[in-house]
Amino acid sequence: MTNRTETVTRAAKGKRIATVGDIYRVVVSGTDTDGRYAMMEAIVAPGSGPPMHVHTREEEGFYLLEGEITFYTETETIRAMAGDSANMPPGVKHRFRNDSNRMARMLIVVTPSGLEEMFAEAGKVLADGDTAAPPITPEEIARIMQIAPKYGITIFPPEH
Repeated sequence: MTNRTETVTRAAKGKRIATVGDIYRVVVSGTDTDGRYAMMEAIVAPGSGPPMHVHTREEEGFYLLEGEITFYTETETIRAMAGDSANMPPGVKHRFRNDSNRMARMLIVVTPSGLEEMFAEAGKVLADGDTAAPPITPEEIARIMQIAPKYGITIFPPEH
């Protein structure tokens, strides 16, 4: 165990990473918690959200701050509004999507940490002032498909 101290991340601070059309701001990283957990703020544009995927390591908790998000699993479709939360244990195939016409914002907590590192490796770190994720490219999809297994994540390409 390391000798850690308290950590405060001020509003609008923290590394911001664009990954598959969404923006993730790392609020608390695994470095801050000795790998116990990480917390990210997600900004999800209308029509955006990750493809179906499954984690083998992380428990993933979501708390919707603004807007609405639809969570999809193999057995359920759940429409969440501001103030709602969802939890996805390891092994649950899931995705989420902003099916509304306005931005959504949520907190995502993963335990143990590591997902934030995958986003940093696969995505693009945004400069201060950047407020939108760049368009998704085939290269970005190929990169995240290649990197995800290293983090214990399987991504299922969208069905057409």
